[in-house]
Amino acid sequence: MDAFYEFLNMGGYAFYVWTSYATAAVVLIANLIAPMRLRRKLLLDLNRKARRELRNDAQA
Repeated sequence: MDAFYEFLNMGGYAFYVWTSYATAAVVLIANLIAPMRLRRKLLLDLNRKARRELRNDAQA
């Protein structure tokens, strides 16, 4: 159990090491989610634009 505690303690640098891992994880997750959200928004905008153009063409 002492070896596991020493691993978690990281030789006294645990706060800095685990903060770095957490920061890296947040950045990686954001890099995965941001493009998916942007793609969804762009597709919705294109769909709205296409429907609006169809509606305008039908009225003209």
